[in-house]
Amino acid sequence: MKTTTPLTDLEIASRAEMKPIGEIAEKAGIPEEALEPYGRFKGKIDVDKLSPSEADGKVVLVTAISPTPAGEGKSTVTVGLADAFSLLGEKTMVALREPSLGPVMGMKGGAAGGGYSQVLPMEDINLHFTGDIHAITTANNALSALIDNHLHQGNSLGIDPRRIIWKRVLDMNDRALRHVTVGLGGPSGGIPREDGFDITVASEIMAVFCLAKSLDDLKERLARIVIGYTYGREPVTVRDLGAEGALTLLLKEAFKPNLVQTIGGTPALIHGGPFANIAHGCNSLAATLTAKQLADIVVTEAGFGSDLGAEKFMDIKARQGDFKPDAVVIVATVRALKMHGGIPKTDLSASNALAVAEGLPNLAKHIDTIRAFGIEPVVALNRFITDTEEEIETLLGFCRENGVRAAVADVWARGGQGGTDVARLVLEQIGEGNQFAPVYDELDAFEDKVAAIVTKVYGGAGVHFTDRAQKQLAEIRQRGWDILPVCMAKTQYSFTDDPTVLGRPEGFTITIRELIPKIGAGFIVCLTGDIMTMPGLPKEPAAMRMDIDREGHAVGLM
Repeated sequence: MKTTTPLTDLEIASRAEMKPIGEIAEKAGIPEEALEPYGRFKGKIDVDKLSPSEADGKVVLVTAISPTPAGEGKSTVTVGLADAFSLLGEKTMVALREPSLGPVMGMKGGAAGGGYSQVLPMEDINLHFTGDIHAITTANNALSALIDNHLHQGNSLGIDPRRIIWKRVLDMNDRALRHVTVGLGGPSGGIPREDGFDITVASEIMAVFCLAKSLDDLKERLARIVIGYTYGREPVTVRDLGAEGALTLLLKEAFKPNLVQTIGGTPALIHGGPFANIAHGCNSLAATLTAKQLADIVVTEAGFGSDLGAEKFMDIKARQGDFKPDAVVIVATVRALKMHGGIPKTDLSASNALAVAEGLPNLAKHIDTIRAFGIEPVVALNRFITDTEEEIETLLGFCRENGVRAAVADVWARGGQGGTDVARLVLEQIGEGNQFAPVYDELDAFEDKVAAIVTKVYGGAGVHFTDRAQKQLAEIRQRGWDILPVCMAKTQYSFTDDPTVLGRPEGFTITIRELIPKIGAGFIVCLTGDIMTMPGLPKEPAAMRMDIDREGHAVGLM
């Protein structure tokens, strides 16, 4: 019997027939004067030129169980679910984050969905796209240049070079740049000082960019960014440097949401992309609010599992955007549950319903986490070709026994058609409404806000603040910043701050080792564990599989 090799994501994307971006804009209700084409199949939206609308789309948030090397396919389900809603006759838009070149060249190799549930043009989206991340890189590094020039030109603000917290950035995983020294070369080279690089998606400018509602709001948020402290230990802001106007100018075109399409022809907005284990891990608020204005159903995602991306979506993004999620979908896979059940990655293809059952406590905690926000989740079982009926029934049976709506999402192989069962369940859930509320109030004591996340979201027993974090908290409270929301920087692989602890641990304590005020973004970052703001490349980077053929088409991007 002859067997055929399945097509890769890149092969599927390259064979898909795309519609001109003008047709996609017309389908979305975007007038011609509001569309700025970037070639035939990409465009930006001038939100100020959109026609007034009373539409207020229902927001469907897609999250997942704790990630594993087996892969969960959250973006694939998000895209497939959007196409499923479209097939059911709902006016739908999908809103996603832009892929960062660091992870694309590192471990992921691509981040535009998969199989027949992808956003197009896949090559462009994964490689530079419309240049938004480059604009953010430029704005970040322009600020760094202005800081060092201020020191060189006399330092009238009295900035202490030892207490500059602003770093340069690059949209690439490059461990060699984590710690550098700048200003060498004598008097003409500036003032020598220690510096470092973060990856661009960890920049506070990326977080600001993704939480601003307008250019005026963007400018004001940029002005509030704290870049360091004076010799008297007073904060120095971008406003003190007078740089907010120039930074906004560099970002004005990038701030317009990007319009593309799914394989199924559903309009898609891809805009912004902060890391979820460092920042808040959601696409831009501007894109989400634009989609709500244009569509009846808005399908969006948040980074990693519900303990990171979804928590920040609801406690930070939804709070600052003054909207609520109308439904939440938790993506689970048989493969990932088997890993949480103790099976190594090399043995995942073998049928093992017992291991699936052993891993179900991880899914159960994510269900409880979403319920803590007053929302009943829907579980989408993202199907892989190696899944057996016994394994699938183990997961679905567990959901039935616990009163959770659940269905198989076969969207990698079937596109939107494979997601209609999940979409119907989501529509039922939307019809019932919810009692959404953040897990803490902004006016709660800062320690109580952190404790609420640890106990209600992670299932932990408590929080420990290091001496350094306690000292920083005292300074934060003195400046009145403690009323801001909390942004936990934690490993994505575990509910704890130890990435090796899988499943559903209990009785653990989260250690807060450092607090970093992000006043422009409007939250306080709590560092736990060993979180890298400049990742490194793996031993075998995905970039080593990439190439270009004689016709100029990408090879190995998947």
